[in-house]
Amino acid sequence: MTHHDVVVVGAGLAGLAAARELAIHGVDVQVFEAADASGGRVRSDFVDGFTLDRGFQLYNPAYPEAARVLDHEALNLHPLTRGMDIVRSTSTGRAVLRLADPRSPGNWHTSALSRAAGTITGKARFAAYARTVARLSGHQFDERVDEPAQVALARAGVDATMIDHVIRPFLTGVFLEPHLMTSRRFMDVVLASFVKGTPSLPRAGMQAIPDQLHDALPAGTVHLATPVHRLTPASIETDSGTITASVVIVATDATHASALLEEAGLTTELNTVTNSVTTWYHAVATTSLPEPLARGRSVITVPDKRSGPVINTVPLTYAVPSYSPDGQILISSSTLGVDDSTEVAQAVQGHLQFLYGAETSGWELVAHYPIHDALPSMRGPLTVAESGEHGPVILAGDHCATASIQGAMISGRHAADAAFRRLGVVRPDDRRIAV
Repeated sequence: MTHHDVVVVGAGLAGLAAARELAIHGVDVQVFEAADASGGRVRSDFVDGFTLDRGFQLYNPAYPEAARVLDHEALNLHPLTRGMDIVRSTSTGRAVLRLADPRSPGNWHTSALSRAAGTITGKARFAAYARTVARLSGHQFDERVDEPAQVALARAGVDATMIDHVIRPFLTGVFLEPHLMTSRRFMDVVLASFVKGTPSLPRAGMQAIPDQLHDALPAGTVHLATPVHRLTPASIETDSGTITASVVIVATDATHASALLEEAGLTTELNTVTNSVTTWYHAVATTSLPEPLARGRSVITVPDKRSGPVINTVPLTYAVPSYSPDGQILISSSTLGVDDSTEVAQAVQGHLQFLYGAETSGWELVAHYPIHDALPSMRGPLTVAESGEHGPVILAGDHCATASIQGAMISGRHAADAAFRRLGVVRPDDRRIAV
């Protein structure tokens, strides 16, 4: 039987972030992961020259905790185009509203002024709302009345047209729920991050983020393909035997964490409700395109209403050429739920034809990823900036904070802080990074 100061169950972003913080301050920490690689839900596959993230994920360099921990230069981040194309069906055919960030004048289009995207007053009120939340941090988000996102937007004076045909289509892809019933506190965090930074992708795929955290740990810290079968407040059990520890951090998803705690006789109420998504990757040869998709921009394209299964789509190669071989464009598209049947695959291809205004019958389906527990549900009541300490076992994960990379990593820091207190470790640097 071996003993360590801290054992961490799970090598996702939260577990790796906690282990990194502990190791920096000299704590003997070991991480045990059931999968064959680190990253949890943030993983990438590399197939025939394509980089396929397991689910459409983006990294925002404005995330404060992630920016503090990660080496952005080494990640070689490539930003997507700021803005959104909204495709709608009119009496005269297909029409596209091209919305852009006011700070990106080169990407502006007169269609953004259309009343189909909301009134001028509504747009101004939404911009004012976004500027207000961008000035918030940490517990300030929790001081605002929690209510469904749709209610908060309407209360702020955003008109129904803008909510239904602009904001809802965009946030459906962020929240993975189509009704804007997500907590306004989480919406505020999301909007603040979009105001402050541009969603981006690492050159080597999203896998580069957990790989960087993993590589920062002392050799031998992370034990892959080593599932934890049982735990107590002072030990874990694996196929190799029992490992004791002064502190145990459970950094798995909420469902697995709940099962481990229940078997250990520990009662902790966790948010085990999740939203699901399927990500579809298509490849198309540039020679088969009469003109570039989305005018050659890596802009997110959405339908203004549910005209088909696709909730958003983006040509990733325009942002990160390394995501596909030369002469190929890799397109990522998302559908709610995990139905990946042949019928849905055909419906996706047909819907992409409408969204891009291009013939898609020759597009190759490179891969698809049905992800059952893609994101923890962020319905209220929600506390954004809570501690990582939950009873005798410390918990970490985005289900403890916000459903984001920032949420996972800040929860890892909170868990490390709790472990330091239990171990009696006094650190010279007592910085705190807000949500």
